[in-house]
Amino acid sequence: MSPPVRRNRLFMRRIAVHGPDAGVPQPESEMQGMTTSPRTGSPDGRASPVRFGIVLLPNFTLTAFSGFVDLLRLASDEGDLSKPVRCAWSIIGESLTPVRASCGIQVSPWTTFEEAGELDYLVVVGGLLHSGPSASEATLRFIRETACTSATLVGICTGAFALMRAEVMDGYRICVSWFHYWDFIERFPQADERNLVADRLFVIDRRRITCSGGRASIDVAAAILLRHMYATIVKKALRILLVDDAEKGNAPQPHPPGLEPSTHPKVKRAILLMEQHIGQPLSLGELAHRLDVSVRQLERLFSSEVGEAPLSYGRQLRIRTAAWLLTSSDRTVTDIASSCGFSDASHLGREFRKAFGESPNAYRLRGAHAEPDDSGCAASRDSSRRERRISQLKT
Repeated sequence: MSPPVRRNRLFMRRIAVHGPDAGVPQPESEMQGMTTSPRTGSPDGRASPVRFGIVLLPNFTLTAFSGFVDLLRLASDEGDLSKPVRCAWSIIGESLTPVRASCGIQVSPWTTFEEAGELDYLVVVGGLLHSGPSASEATLRFIRETACTSATLVGICTGAFALMRAEVMDGYRICVSWFHYWDFIERFPQADERNLVADRLFVIDRRRITCSGGRASIDVAAAILLRHMYATIVKKALRILLVDDAEKGNAPQPHPPGLEPSTHPKVKRAILLMEQHIGQPLSLGELAHRLDVSVRQLERLFSSEVGEAPLSYGRQLRIRTAAWLLTSSDRTVTDIASSCGFSDASHLGREFRKAFGESPNAYRLRGAHAEPDDSGCAASRDSSRRERRISQLKT
């Protein structure tokens, strides 16, 4: 074992146990329901570092892991010394066997579950879902045991799937990437869809934090550290990483193709919700309610940002999806109509003729060389994204 690793493990064992104390002002409204404790680097400058235990799942995404831990490192110490002063982190696992990232790089745990000690945060970093083994039973058991302590559980990328498998998310909101929305629905059909969030970067719900992954791991790390440190310390760490400022949890996930980066965040989130519910379209009222705006406000936003009404945009999105399925699968028109939110094949046929000037069967026979009459339709989607999302639609 190298000297730095040995020192860090010894340091973690020496950390005094401090239960969370309420009363420290919350930097974000999303932190409500969670308690804070004074730490080194907080206004009073006393007490021990914030303790993070990081579990890497097989085929974890390196970006999500490195973004999170690098912000901890930079905020933990002055300069570039990287000492665990304000916060301490340890990579823990079932054994000390290296864990392979999705890119092939391997990271060895520093300590085992049995030796992990007390934690303030248990961070589970996931990655690929369809390649290699998933979280082991020992890992799930450790997550459950930690959930019984005062620690907060954090799921990054598909780490949220492991938290669900460990059965520690009952009654909590959970954030997943739009890319894995249907994976989640298929794997956890018992989950309450109302608690599933796939249009935001991360969600903080009491002692459960889930993050969509990627660069958002930096944002969620910043949100956590702001509870324990001066904002100037966290902002300095962000600047070192060349990040202008951390995004809040209610910021939308990356904008869908076809939208300008400047498109209003509410419109981006609305479109993500439309995509997620393409088989069972949300009513205008429900869509507005989920976005916390009035129907009138939502209609005005769509009119100014994309040039058409929300329901019209959603209908074009469903028609485009049906068109792609017609030429990329052998599913029947009736089956496709049901998957895309149309009442029956006749309903799809009527809407399809308005957009493409021909029937779905004729479109399929011609090999999809036609373009919709409304060539400026803002609901156009790139086929690679549709393939991933629509191939998993529940019928």
